Parts: sequence; structure tokens; C-alpha cells
Amino acid sequence: MINELGHFALVLAFVLSVLTGTLPLFALRRGWHGLAHLAVPATILIAAFVFIAFAALISAFLASDFSLALVASHSHSAKPLIYKISGTWGNHEGSLLLWIVILALFGALLAMGGRGMAWALKIRTLAVQALISAGFLAFSLFTSNPFARLDPPPVDGRGLNPILQDPGLALHPPTLYLGYVGLSMAFAFAVAGLIEGRIDRDWARHMRPWVTAAWCALTIGIALGSWWAYYELGWGGWWFWDPVENASLMPWLAATALLHSTIVVEQRGTLKSWTVLLAILAFSLSLVGTFIVRSGLLTSVHSFASDPARGVFILGILMVAVGVPLLLFAVRGPQLVSRGDFNIISREGALILNNFLLTSATVVVLVGTFYPLGLEMVTGARITVGPPYFDATFNPIMGVLVAAMGIGPLLAWRRGTVPGTRRIITISGVITVVLGVAIAMATTAFASGISIAGIAGIGLLIWLGSAIIADITYRLKPAKAGVAARAARLPAPMIGMWTAHFGMVVFLAGAIGNGLFATEVVVRAMPGDVIDIAGRQMTLRTVEARQGPNYITETAVIELREDGRMLAVLTPEKRFYTAERQTTTEAAIRPRISGDDYAVLGDGTAETGYTLRLYRKPLVSWIWAGAGIMAIGGAVAGIARARRRPLSTRAARPADNAYDTGSTAENDDDAAQKAGV
Repeated sequence: MINELGHFALVLAFVLSVLTGTLPLFALRRGWHGLAHLAVPATILIAAFVFIAFAALISAFLASDFSLALVASHSHSAKPLIYKISGTWGNHEGSLLLWIVILALFGALLAMGGRGMAWALKIRTLAVQALISAGFLAFSLFTSNPFARLDPPPVDGRGLNPILQDPGLALHPPTLYLGYVGLSMAFAFAVAGLIEGRIDRDWARHMRPWVTAAWCALTIGIALGSWWAYYELGWGGWWFWDPVENASLMPWLAATALLHSTIVVEQRGTLKSWTVLLAILAFSLSLVGTFIVRSGLLTSVHSFASDPARGVFILGILMVAVGVPLLLFAVRGPQLVSRGDFNIISREGALILNNFLLTSATVVVLVGTFYPLGLEMVTGARITVGPPYFDATFNPIMGVLVAAMGIGPLLAWRRGTVPGTRRIITISGVITVVLGVAIAMATTAFASGISIAGIAGIGLLIWLGSAIIADITYRLKPAKAGVAARAARLPAPMIGMWTAHFGMVVFLAGAIGNGLFATEVVVRAMPGDVIDIAGRQMTLRTVEARQGPNYITETAVIELREDGRMLAVLTPEKRFYTAERQTTTEAAIRPRISGDDYAVLGDGTAETGYTLRLYRKPLVSWIWAGAGIMAIGGAVAGIARARRRPLSTRAARPADNAYDTGSTAENDDDAAQKAGV
């Protein structure tokens, strides 16, 4: 009964989504405001129906209802409770329903919120969001029904992929989907603005919190996925340029560019057309990731499905989501006039460079991801595009971007110079210090055999950190009295920007430190053998059999010492899941701020010895800490901006009196600087 209720709720949500996505747009065009206003309660009702369906599916997993094909294929009666719940979305049908749930949730949040937002823009945005929901609901109902029945039902299920039986499944996919769906809101705003023919500062202000939320969620989601792969797969790495990893990176890069371009639209009234295109591109790239995962184009730990029919359906959604908005843009684009007046050496110029570099990086990742797939389809030849390609193309672009991050926040809006002699002196001092330190480090690095790329990375790390300190010092003026009062008056968006940029410093420190100084040892060891690694000693004491909740395991006991002092006992495992008949590797990790000690147990016996992979990973945890700090910074800036009054309700300034004009008044620049943008 509960399963039928869930299925019926999905059908109702689909029908209501189609109606909500079409009738309000028609009603607005005809001036039937009463009918158009029904989009608000209809959107909330769609969310209610979708939540009912999702709750019904979770209930089926909790009850081990093997009459549902999805439960029989991806669950087992002996599976722990946490994996029965998270296993709901550890498959194609369930993960798609989770996507739809978040879509409906975001639509409902906009319906219930949108303070100060123009009524017509809100209705059009809800309508576009409903059409997106209708597309995915159709995908679910017609090709990926989570409530499909089995007759007769099996006695027990096949179980969940052992790799997915991890707390990461409860965190990584939902967070990542929050990011993807957040970009759907930006897309809906862009299309609604095109339909209305009005892209202005208020439009950017109302869209920006959704972009910020999506960016923060994507940052955390990608970091969680990287961390999960690091400790679960036993490879000792944090990024592998896997096609599905790339598919999440591309929307993040586009979202980063979009986040910065909305600043220009909101503050200066320019870059309107480009921002609209970025919003369309960012969501389209999230659909590209969905297509890769669910089309069967590749075999990956991330893949959910191998049914070409599903791939064709999602490809159809992608073509409509890209084609229709681009056609609309071709019609409405000439109306999006930007009259902002600025010099290239200005905050606007820096943000344009930021967008150019991020877009270039996105293209590089796109080519590296799809070229092997395209080549295989055309010629049948299989090639791998891995780190050498990305090291030669992606990394230099990001290096220039990091260098620009140090300069951009120091520039003023519109003005063609760095404001003030003191700031010029500050920047010169920073450059002098950075160059001096870089030269000194380069001399030492060459003697240690560190590559040119490593030296450049260290230099960029020092440069960005120094530039952030220089900007903070300039604004606080610690040598003068009243520094506490000036600190208290610092705008939250500026603090958020500093925090996010500092997070990048921490991330770079982790990536560079781990990349340059990591140590790996692979040995065949007998019980009692001592292995030296990075000045420490690992002693294999024994390998013993143990019983887990739904698996049996071989567990190694490894003592970690330094200068004879016991540091830890590491217990890496090889697990055999009886229901799934699969073996997994569980790494043992001793995490510390300075770096991780990492051990993996391979094949072997007590008579022949065991294969051990042992790592010393300096600063590797800084990678995920940096991502977390970046997300916190974005959240601080986003929340602060969301609380600001709409531009339309503030006291009119010269730039606010006319539509589609950019201010040329000096007080506009001063206000922007005080606002922390």
C-alpha cells in the first residue's frame, strides 16, 4: 500500500509540475494574475508529493521489502541500518529520486521566500523550475521507476555494492546534489529573466544566494567525494581525473565564474549577457555529469546505470535545457544592454580575467573528459587522458588564476589604477618579499631535486597568502589607533572573501605538500618484519581473521614507531561481503595536521608473506580543510548579501534611478568598497 502511495504521489507531482511550468507563463502573458499566482501553492504541493514518494521508498528499504525490484537489487536483510537508509540513493533510481526531492525542496523554498523579489520574476522562475522537475519526473516514471514490482519477490536481496557501504554514501551524494540543483535555480532565474527581457541588479541580487549555496555545496560535496576515495579505495590519492570526478569539477568551475560575474551585475550593472550564458552553462554541465553517470558510456565506481535508453532520455533533457534557453537568448540578447564604464585595470577587469581563466579551465577539463569517449565511438580506439594532459593544460591556467586572486581584491571599481600610494607601496612590499622568499626557496629546492612546477606552486602559495595579509593590513591599518573599531566595521562579504581565499591557500599547501613530499613503499612482508618509511618504522605483527556485521575480514596489526616511541597501531583490512560475494580493501590511516600515516593490506598468506602498501602523506588533510574553509567563506559572504535590502528599496543613487545603466559617480565606487565587494 505504501509503495503504491509513493508511486501515485510521483504521478501527481509530474502532472502538477507540467501544469505549474506552463499555465503561469501563459497567464502572465494574458494578464491573468490570479491564475499565475497559483504557481506558489502548486510548487509547495509538488514538494509535498515528492517527499511522500521519497519517504515511501525509504520505508521500503527499512522494511527490506523485496517485492520492489530496487530493494531486491540493492539491499539485504543483514545490511546495517545506516546503509539501508543511505542505500536508498546508492543506485540509479533512488539517486534520481533524491535529485528530484532537492529540486522540489529548492522550488518550495523560493515559493515561500523571495523577500523583495519582483512578483512576475518569482512566478516565471517557479515555472521554469517546475519544468525542470517535470523533465526529471518523466525520466523517473518512464525509464527509472523506483516502485517497479517483482512477482514473486525473492527471499532476500542481492545487497549493496560493498564500496558504497560507507558513511560517505550518506554525505557525499546529497551534498553534491544540493550543488547541482542549486545551479538549476540559477538556470531558472536566467531563463525567467530572458522571458521577462530584464536582467538588472535586483535580478542578480536575488539569484546570487542560490549560486552561492550551490557553489558551497559543490565545494563540500567534491571534497567529501575526494576524502571518501582517499580512505576507501586504498590508492592513497585524493584526485584521479576520473571522468565522473571531472563531471563534478566542471560545474564547480562554471559556478565559481558565475559567482564572481553576478557581483559585477549586482554592483556595476554590466556583464549581463555573459552572466546569463554562464548560468545556462553551469546547469548544463551538471546535466552533463548526470548523463555520464547514467548513460552507460563508461565503467566507473561512480556509474549508476548502463541502459542506453536512459542515456538517450537524459541527453534529450540536456538538449532541451541548452537549446531552448540559447534560442531565447538569441532573441532577447540584444535587449541586455550593459553600459558600465570601466578600465581594464579595475575590479571589473580582474573579474573578467577571473571568468576567462575559469571558463578556459572548464573547456580544458571538458576536452580531456570527452575526447577519449568521442575517439572510441568514432574509431574504436581506446586512450586514457590522465595527469600528464591536465598538468600541462589545467594547472598553468589555475596558476595564473591564483596569481590574479592576489591582485583583484586590491583594485577599485571602475578606476584605472590601484587606489592610493599606500596600497601601491603595500603591493610592492608584498612582491619584494614573495620574490625574495621564492628565490631563496628555489635555490634550496633545486638542490633537493624539486621540479620547476613545484617551485612555482610554492611561490604562488606564498604570493596569495601574502596578498591576503596585505589587503587585511591595508584596511585595518594596525599602526593607527582605533584598529578594533575598524575591524568591527568590516563588512561580512569582505570577511567571507578573505576566508574563501585563505581556504584556497590552505588547499594549495595541502596539495603541494602532498604532491612534493609524499612517500610510498610497497613490500612483501612476513609477520615480524620492520619497514622504514619517511623516518618511521612500521612493524607487521600479525594478520588475523575477524567477523564483521555482514562480512568477514583479514585484519593486519601494524605497529607504527618513531625513534623507538610507539605512535599508533594501524589495522588495515581486507573484507569479504558474503551476500554480495565481493572483496574490498579498508585502509588504516593515522591522520595528523602534519600528515597521514597510511597502510593498506594486500594479498598473501602467513607462509608466503603479505603485500603491504605504506604511505606517508604530508599535509594531505589540509586539502579537505581548505575546501571546508572556502565553503565557510562563501557561506558568510552569501548570508550577509542575502540579508541586505533589495536595491529597489534603498535610497536611490544615480545608478539606481535608471534601468540598465551603470553609475559613473565616484560615490558609487566608495560605496562598493565599503560594502566589501
